Amino acid sequence: MRKWVQEMGLGLAAVGRPAYITLGRDEDLGRDRDVAAMRARTWEVLDAAWAAGVRYVDVARSYGRAEEFLAGWLADRGIRPGEIEIGSKWGYEYVGGWRMDAARHEEKDLSAARLRRQLGETRELLGEHLTLYQIHSATVESGVLDDEEVLGELRALRAGGVAVGLSTTGPRQAATIDRAVATGLFDTAQSTWNLLERSAGEALARAHAAGLTVIVKEGVANGRLTSRGAP
Repeated sequence: MRKWVQEMGLGLAAVGRPAYITLGRDEDLGRDRDVAAMRARTWEVLDAAWAAGVRYVDVARSYGRAEEFLAGWLADRGIRPGEIEIGSKWGYEYVGGWRMDAARHEEKDLSAARLRRQLGETRELLGEHLTLYQIHSATVESGVLDDEEVLGELRALRAGGVAVGLSTTGPRQAATIDRAVATGLFDTAQSTWNLLERSAGEALARAHAAGLTVIVKEGVANGRLTSRGAP
């Protein structure tokens, strides 16, 4: 499996669906959250990132229409597979119905059946652009890292040339990272690490030493470490 390194990436969670948790988002996006407006804003953000030299984009099946918006941008701009790294994730499904006031926006299921279905959906949109496919918010408690059916599907995907990884969540990120490293399967580990949440730091260092690419998410704590998070 080839190794790839990017110093900076762009995540599309905040522009792929109408409601999200990032501070200051209402001010940035305004009231118009219909699909066309969000697609246009996504393309604007992608254009700016591309111009700035960003060559890694992070999406997920649960990020509303993020994969769809990205696929359209790639086609319109004529960007070929290999010119940009695309990482997506499976396990959560967007169920918000494109509503700001939805009672529930996403649903988690880390079964092999969902992996197979969502991988098919991702590939239909992103095709050969897909570089990395990750378990979305893996935890030790979920049992996904001991699910041989899931691991077998991921091994087959990896053997076909797509890197496999996981993102982590919750208070036991370090234990999840260590368990993932022990499987010998994963190419990447994506974890929350910032000045307010450093618990995964040593485990991420161990993962890096074991040969995994480390991806830091929530580096500014969803805006809390920017001027918008000031009291």
